[in-house]
Amino acid sequence: MPSEPQEAGSDRDQSRAGKASAPRYAVYWAPPAGCALAQLGERWLGRDAATGRVLPQPTLDGFSGAEVALITASPRRYGLHATLKPPFHLSSPYGPADLQAHLASLAKTQPRFRAAALRVTRLANFLALTLQAPSPALHALAAQCVETFDCFRRALDDEELARRHRGGLTPRQQENLHRWGYPYVMDEFRFHVSLTGAIDRDTADRLQPTLAEYFAGSTSAPLQIGEIALFVEPGPGAPLRILHRYGLAG
Repeated sequence: MPSEPQEAGSDRDQSRAGKASAPRYAVYWAPPAGCALAQLGERWLGRDAATGRVLPQPTLDGFSGAEVALITASPRRYGLHATLKPPFHLSSPYGPADLQAHLASLAKTQPRFRAAALRVTRLANFLALTLQAPSPALHALAAQCVETFDCFRRALDDEELARRHRGGLTPRQQENLHRWGYPYVMDEFRFHVSLTGAIDRDTADRLQPTLAEYFAGSTSAPLQIGEIALFVEPGPGAPLRILHRYGLAG
């Protein structure tokens, strides 16, 4: 009878829709609230991820307010951050409270440390704050977060995998995608705080020195890694918010 396969298909569609609309969670590093880097970065992006408050963006030499808003549209949604554990849907039977409890426990085992100072760098087709020198401790923290919270991550479905593959990945990045749900982890990890979305080379060349001057007062000292944060994306395309910050061990 035709009604039976229609009902089964409807159930599958509803299940797929439910998964797609479920919140995603991510473990990020974010500058301590109120510090110079946080204030400058939040103003540049035009949003405070802790409160959701929209902020007036600066007008820099050669760039109008409308251009700055367009350039920062993508990173504004995610908030000022550097990725440790990329966004993921929770797998059954875990809930948000389980994730938060586990993250609190992990933070207690991780020592605070210093990394190199930051600088504005062009990465592929966007600008970001990156470290002036590698940090093995930071790399280890990111790997720890990826591995520790993998049991909380719902596996990617075929559509999500196909979308990622369309971006063009190296063999190693493909391995990471299938093992960890994201290409740029483990040996492919690079600490960075995104400042723009995709921009052309000419725009990047003009904007990079201007942004370097804008952030100069907040990037000259070694970077202090004293806490990590849990972010949530309530639904597809929604701005990410900070759920909680977790201080690392003293």
